[in-house]
Amino acid sequence: MPNLTKRYPIKARDYLKAGEVSIQIQGLLKIIGFAPDFIRRVSLCAYEAEMNVVMHGGDGELTLEVDTDRVDLDVRDAGPGIEDIGLALQEGYSTASEEAREMGFGAGMGLPNIQKNSDSLDIISEKGKGTEVKIGFIA
Repeated sequence: MPNLTKRYPIKARDYLKAGEVSIQIQGLLKIIGFAPDFIRRVSLCAYEAEMNVVMHGGDGELTLEVDTDRVDLDVRDAGPGIEDIGLALQEGYSTASEEAREMGFGAGMGLPNIQKNSDSLDIISEKGKGTEVKIGFIA
């Protein structure tokens, strides 16, 4: 049972508020007293997952679970789903819209960055049925 659970809504295509969830998580983990490098890894993955919902997903939610020795992120969206997860995990592969690319997003590094900076990653997705990304970190 986690010591703390928080849920954060994420709005599709809300680029003005994009990144706020990861900033809130970073601040909370600092208050709790996790090590700076650990906080960096968690907040980086939270940011990448949040941006994927903003760019690709329908509206979604990030759930943060904090225990004394681990942090878990569960990110769900109602978007179009990921057609080929293996391809999506390759650096540089992107299905970002022209709008996202014009703003400097969509370089195809989101999921690869999550994979590199987390201790566990599980992606559940079906075309047309949304995506769930479970990300784990051991403190």
